[in-house]
Amino acid sequence: MIVGTVREIKAEEYRAGLTPEGAHALVDAGHKVLVETQTGAGVGFSDDAYTACGATIIDNAWEVWARADLLVKVKEPLEPEHSLVRDNQTLFTYLHLAALPELTRVLIASKVTAIAYETVQLPDGSLPLLIPMSQIAGRMATEIGAQYLRKPGPGRGKLISGLPGAPPSHVVVLGAGIVAENAIETAIQLGARVTVFDTRLDKLRHIQQLWPGRTTGLMSSPLAIASALREADILVCAVLVPGASAPRLVTREMVHGMGPGAVIVDVSIDQGGTCETSRPTTHSDPVYVEEGVVHYCVANMPGAVPITSTAALTSATLPYVLRLANFGTREALLADTSLAKGVLVSEGAVTYAALAESLHMPYVPLEQALPA
Repeated sequence: MIVGTVREIKAEEYRAGLTPEGAHALVDAGHKVLVETQTGAGVGFSDDAYTACGATIIDNAWEVWARADLLVKVKEPLEPEHSLVRDNQTLFTYLHLAALPELTRVLIASKVTAIAYETVQLPDGSLPLLIPMSQIAGRMATEIGAQYLRKPGPGRGKLISGLPGAPPSHVVVLGAGIVAENAIETAIQLGARVTVFDTRLDKLRHIQQLWPGRTTGLMSSPLAIASALREADILVCAVLVPGASAPRLVTREMVHGMGPGAVIVDVSIDQGGTCETSRPTTHSDPVYVEEGVVHYCVANMPGAVPITSTAALTSATLPYVLRLANFGTREALLADTSLAKGVLVSEGAVTYAALAESLHMPYVPLEQALPA
């Protein structure tokens, strides 16, 4: 199989979909690997490092797209790449299509088989290709909240840890999954007071078992969230519904109630955001103020630490890349139900029920849509 990877064109995105070690593993298994020049520059991998591992360096992205049977990326195709997606190709990357109806239509029209890292799901319900980036985003979320809580700037001027005679900052976390766990751990290490909301009592119990006496776990409801936010300095939105739009749990009124200089870090923004006031931002222009509250809504947070995140991501994705290359897309998906759950679009159909519901599009089961 011909496996390709291209340089990411999303603003301030330096991660690479394949490392030289990954290219070597594919070449060693008998596959041809095409790498667009400078793909690894942002994480310290030279073109020579890829060629030393048996990959072929290509001067332009369109040729990689045109020749690759399996295209491995980090982020979703942007508008300049839409025309490059084609039939009989498999695309393997983060997609977050519930927030991108136009890209969804492009993938449907192209008849590509699009497999999303974020919806590959193991039998226990865990998301193995999302976990490493969720860990990074969660840890960053609290650090970023603490940064923008300070002055100079629009933050209210509080130290997250507090001091004797000055109380610590109050961090509210919506959700109790992987992002939330990492945000909570960092907040506790920094000395903050933490309140966690979720609709699952077992998740709240787990959080309190991890940090006994250090967190308050509450069942999520509009009234309870609004009450907690009136005392919050930092809100971390860490709610995930795999493949679907993030639920809007925080209204504009609730945001206003946080008061001037509070900070929201909406990690859910890549699925549309959890706050009514959230809209995507970039690493070069990461924050804006609305209702007096600082909003940080960067959709590719782990891109800020590309060396760490590329190493963590490719360690998780490479076994699946090898499976797709070794067996072919159809056979790999039929043999691996976890990988099959990652398919959002195939042969012109939406094959993920939650996505179809979010975008009000017809749903076709994967076994009916897979190419023969």
